[in-house]
Amino acid sequence: MTSKYLVTGGAGFIGSHVVELMLRRGHAVVVLDNFSTGKRENLEQVRADVRGGELTVVEGSVTSPSDVERAAAGCRGVVHLAALPSVVRSVEEPVESHEHNVTGTVVVLDRARRNGMKVVYAGSSSAYGDQDAAYKSEDLREMPLSPYAASKLAGELYCRSFARVYGMPIVVTRFFNVFGPRQTPDSPYSGVVAAFCFALLRGKAPRIDGDGLQSRDFTYVADVARGVLLALETTTSGCETVNLACAGNHTINDLLRVLREYAGSTLQPVHAPPRNGDVMHSRADISRIRALLGFQPEVTFDEGLRKTYDWYRRTYR
Repeated sequence: MTSKYLVTGGAGFIGSHVVELMLRRGHAVVVLDNFSTGKRENLEQVRADVRGGELTVVEGSVTSPSDVERAAAGCRGVVHLAALPSVVRSVEEPVESHEHNVTGTVVVLDRARRNGMKVVYAGSSSAYGDQDAAYKSEDLREMPLSPYAASKLAGELYCRSFARVYGMPIVVTRFFNVFGPRQTPDSPYSGVVAAFCFALLRGKAPRIDGDGLQSRDFTYVADVARGVLLALETTTSGCETVNLACAGNHTINDLLRVLREYAGSTLQPVHAPPRNGDVMHSRADISRIRALLGFQPEVTFDEGLRKTYDWYRRTYR
């Protein structure tokens, strides 16, 4: 059965892939985005790739109740992706991070409860901090290390309270390190995969913060979009929190080695001091999302990197 859904931050990297998958499934989609970090060309690409899909774009902010009300009219559910990303940015501007990530979430949750909408909230693995655990499971105590992590966790706490008080069905999907096409490569806050691809294509030495031994659970964006749709379409009750990742374990040095092979490059990285608030190791336990939603990652690390590098090569050549 097709439905109409709201995607906040739908012009962003992850958001545009979620929107694309929804349209391919036959759903009508409303995107709410203020285009501060999202890109109009992402949605233009989605329209070109999925012809005939019912896509409406509302320019506005999740911090504005009237904008959210306008965008949510007639929607059955909402995927709340809109946020001000980046640990580094949050260290520089913690109040701004709070406004977008916490106040914006409360506004969206309030409209969802008024309209009777299911909510999928984009949480973050940064909630776990740098705990000494081989796999980060949802049962671990949260230990955020940065204002960004604290703001995303605060959004989770509001999700739990709204589910408890108002009986709302909510799924919190904790993203780990998502990568793939459409991620901005040339910003000071760019993800590491995008930044490495961009540097290699321009013949510049990639920058590694720290020694490169930090390990991450890199998850291809198409798998993340599938997981989000499963969370939205599967019947759940209360507030469920799940890791949305692939349980992988690759260091930053591993990442650069693979990308240099694809690029045919011998460029050596330049090292910068470790970033304040950065986590050393982050790997997901995905047993809960498998059991609750039937999620199984489909794209391997190497395959995802190949697809991603090829996209940047076509787009930025």
